Amino acid sequence: MNLLDKLNEKKLTLIVSLPANDVELAKAAIEAGADMVKIHLNVEHRASKTRFGSLQEELENVKVIRDLCNTHNISLGIVAGGHNEIPMSEIDGIMENGFEFISLYDKHMNPLIMKKDIYKMVAIDDNYDIELVKVYDSLSIDILECSIMDPQTYGEPLTVREILQYKSIRNSTNTPIVIPTQRKITPEQSLILQEIGINGIMIGAIVTGKTKESIYKSTLEFRETIDNFNKE
Repeated sequence: MNLLDKLNEKKLTLIVSLPANDVELAKAAIEAGADMVKIHLNVEHRASKTRFGSLQEELENVKVIRDLCNTHNISLGIVAGGHNEIPMSEIDGIMENGFEFISLYDKHMNPLIMKKDIYKMVAIDDNYDIELVKVYDSLSIDILECSIMDPQTYGEPLTVREILQYKSIRNSTNTPIVIPTQRKITPEQSLILQEIGINGIMIGAIVTGKTKESIYKSTLEFRETIDNFNKE
């Protein structure tokens, strides 16, 4: 089953965004039941307080994580960077190393990437424009990541206000939508996301912590909650 088939299932897809490009962390996420894993390059990650280097700097660990995901038939994606000056050679290197999807904010993505033969997860931030969201279906964008929370509110509880925001975006596009845990979303709250038509939840450092033990525990809690809710 390819990435889009997985996201278009009725059941909420569980993605784990690793706080470091560490093989043991990837193992923990996979063993606990992640459907997909996401890693990072060229970025200072706000939630995990971690710096990620270039593809060349991270390549040794990245290749091991890629092979591990392939062995377990887990989709692996990569954030190419956190700025708008990422060289296309870096994008080509990512593709040559066999990642299934590439992830970038729309404000950072070179339009030429839309021509590349790789799944694209494009993120909008807290300055998003709902009128622009309505155009996503007409572009070569495979997944919309709603990273729309004000960074000053990261880690705060999820409220109905955020659900309304997510639902308004859901009503504006047919593109599969992934919600990252910028807010401290609980496993039970994730089921509400499924009910309003969200395709995937991407759990990261705010809910998983940064150790292999905490990642395993959090991922397993989400996995079991989602599976139990979707039992026939």
